[in-house]
Amino acid sequence: MAAAGFYIPDGNEALRDDIPAVVELIERTARWVHPETFRRLPVWAPHTARGRPLYDSAWARRYTNTKKATKITAEKFEGNVAALNALVAALGVAAPKPKNWTVCHIWGYDDPSFAQQSSVVQDPRYFSCVANMVWLPTPLKGFTDALPEIKAMLRFAPFTSMAGLASIHRSPSKPRRSRTAGSPKAIQKPGQARSVWGFYRREQRRSASGSNVRLPSAKAG
Repeated sequence: MAAAGFYIPDGNEALRDDIPAVVELIERTARWVHPETFRRLPVWAPHTARGRPLYDSAWARRYTNTKKATKITAEKFEGNVAALNALVAALGVAAPKPKNWTVCHIWGYDDPSFAQQSSVVQDPRYFSCVANMVWLPTPLKGFTDALPEIKAMLRFAPFTSMAGLASIHRSPSKPRRSRTAGSPKAIQKPGQARSVWGFYRREQRRSASGSNVRLPSAKAG
């Protein structure tokens, strides 16, 4: 006997037809570091990464935190603060920092169950690399965590504009460039994410048809 109720598809599948609309939201609101900034200083906090111990400015004392309810003191570890500070500084954002913006590591986390740790953001070479981050309105962060197509698009955009981001992880072969992807200011132009999304899908189809173009994988971990 069949169970009562009605069928609900996978949440990602329910949204898949609306990915172009999500891409448009990202295109209109995302903040990327200028490629020239990346070339001049790729990594802004080489001393730390996610999960590393936190020290005072003299590197003499470990930072700790004591919970008021339990009075238990525990050592503090880097979360995402150093990455956020690096990205905000590289973007040149004026103080005070605006609310409801979240730093997103482009090559960072790929476990759909959120049960594993990411080796990428635990590596100081990638944690504060400004080409490995984008600043997004917080409500959009969920799309970058859950939809493989959005992850792939975000990884492909700086790959074409910064000519080297993808090499920090899987080192894919360099795909053909679109007209907008080569100029230093391309990452800032309106419509860039949509044009990159279309370019990515075309290259994806070429790859599936047997071409030797290798695109950044949506699996980074």
